[in-house]
Amino acid sequence: MASQTVADYLLARLREWGVDKVFAFPGDGINGVLAAFGKAGNEPKFIQARHEEMSAFEAVGYAKFSGKVGVCMATSGPGAIHLLNGLYDAKLDHVPVVAIVGQTARSAMGGSYQQEVDLLSLFKDVASDYVQMVTVPEQLPNVLDRALRIALAKRAPTAVIIPSDVQELEYTPPTHAFKMVPSSLGIRWPDIQPDDEAIRGAAELLNQGSKVAMLIGQGARGAAAEVREVAELLGAGVAKALLGKDSLPDDLPYVTGSIGLLGTRPSYEMMRDCDTLLTIGSSFPYTQFMPEDGQARGVQIDIDPGMIGLRYPYEFNIVADSAAALRALIPHLERKADRSWRADLESKITRWWETMHAEAMVEANPINPMRLFSELSDRLPEDAIITADSGSSANWYARQLKFHGQIRGSLSGNLATMGPGVPYAIGAKFAHPERPVIAFAGDGAMQMNGMAELITIHRYWSEWADPRLIVAVLHNDDLNQVTWEMRAMGGVPSFRESQDLPDVDYASFASSLGLQGINVDSPDELGGAWEKALAADRPTVLDVRTDPDIPPIPPHATFEQALNSAKAVMKGDDSAWGFIKEGIKTKAQEFLPQRND
Repeated sequence: MASQTVADYLLARLREWGVDKVFAFPGDGINGVLAAFGKAGNEPKFIQARHEEMSAFEAVGYAKFSGKVGVCMATSGPGAIHLLNGLYDAKLDHVPVVAIVGQTARSAMGGSYQQEVDLLSLFKDVASDYVQMVTVPEQLPNVLDRALRIALAKRAPTAVIIPSDVQELEYTPPTHAFKMVPSSLGIRWPDIQPDDEAIRGAAELLNQGSKVAMLIGQGARGAAAEVREVAELLGAGVAKALLGKDSLPDDLPYVTGSIGLLGTRPSYEMMRDCDTLLTIGSSFPYTQFMPEDGQARGVQIDIDPGMIGLRYPYEFNIVADSAAALRALIPHLERKADRSWRADLESKITRWWETMHAEAMVEANPINPMRLFSELSDRLPEDAIITADSGSSANWYARQLKFHGQIRGSLSGNLATMGPGVPYAIGAKFAHPERPVIAFAGDGAMQMNGMAELITIHRYWSEWADPRLIVAVLHNDDLNQVTWEMRAMGGVPSFRESQDLPDVDYASFASSLGLQGINVDSPDELGGAWEKALAADRPTVLDVRTDPDIPPIPPHATFEQALNSAKAVMKGDDSAWGFIKEGIKTKAQEFLPQRND
């Protein structure tokens, strides 16, 4: 019987940790590990992306939607470099991912050898919580176990570097000897309880407020029942940071929706007018959308002491699990008798959703992108998982989709990188193969890497219990978000050489792979297209011709932004008349009387 190699032990240890998926791309720097996959019967399962960056994004998507650690793997040199963007996405969104990367043989290190890169330095920032190179077999258990534990504990990326020759060495465990480091499997998480005195003080502060606003993020996802109870007692409205969109359903009458640049008017006005702020599981960074200093008294609850006390001068900064802290808080809260603040918020929220529907129905040339999202919103399966790419699609994801039931959703929140929409969806399908997954991507993101990952979908979709993975492409031949940022933020016309995209038939490309491709050229076709995709027996690409002149400007856009857009027109923007016309028609919906048909 052949002896166990370091690579064999690596995969065995991953299996013992419960890791059953590795998102990866091969290369000779990990040949030893690839051979081990073959001997192990592909357990854990090697999932081949088209590019290492996509492997990292898929691991992030898998971790976001499974609650488990995501594992990605790449070869030395260029493969390792390609992982970085996805790992930074994990770092900024606080997602546990472990990167396992190859390295040139130890004998070649320092010799300017082919594909030799100083990987410890390369990963020093992105995997700052833990990055280590295994140089002898006895190191491996400790290094791998620590990488997994730290990734889970810190909700951060970590990295394990294994030179190619070390992978092929016979595995020998650490001995009971000086300078050997034994290791062990598993981790038991503590129940982090809040400080009693802080809870009582926070309750007193919240009881004194008459206009309470709550802000929740992804850290409140496991505390939805407690958030509801606190909101009901305090008569509060609840705004959601972008990564917390799925932490509480949008069909609750007091949920004001997203906050910030991609946020809603009710969230903006609630923060503008509140006298008390309770933030739960969120590190929302845009302080200009928070209450003014001195306007509101504040309480923050977060499990991460490194993220506590940020963004606003809170009086009580409570480190605890969100659900545990709220359960401790609830007995001390007094139900507010005056419900006028809540009633006013609920009225504004009702009006907001009416306005969103009206804006989605504004005629465009040919299709209003908001209508693409609005038509899905009423048809969303209760167990759907939604991903969105960065760009204008993130605006409509934040504002137009009304989450209900057990719907999950995410995007690249803090890095806001282009490209993760489709690979996130692939990661989600491997996390939940029994659930339908829908990805929204602009045509820029599709051309950057989404089209290539359709090949990955083609390769694996028949393994999923529910074959529905829908990629909706906002096809407008324009890098639309940057186009609008140039107009609104810089007051300059769109530079067509940088903003125009080549015209591609995304549906035909999908059909060529054996997927379902649907071209949508008219707004009246949208409802039927969604229903066909949601009933399909295979993944679908919806190639939707959207109007680039529909403005993704926040509903609370400043006068300065409007003035800058006007300046862009005067400087000769090619689409000047189109975006003036569509902007006026869209914005007018906020001021016209609405009704539910």
